[in-house]
Amino acid sequence: MRFADIQDPLGLCRDITNLGKWGNGDVEVRLDNFDDLTYVMGLIRQSFDYQMIKD
Repeated sequence: MRFADIQDPLGLCRDITNLGKWGNGDVEVRLDNFDDLTYVMGLIRQSFDYQMIKD
């Protein structure tokens, strides 16, 4: 999914567009604190839903 499409009020996502990283999109999220797990799972759900609607 495009970085501009992710809803991330806490700013945990990073735009990796055109950085030459191996991956599956333009968004990178890093889980540094276990307390953020529920929030990060919500970001993952956003991406999943985006892919399901897109296809």
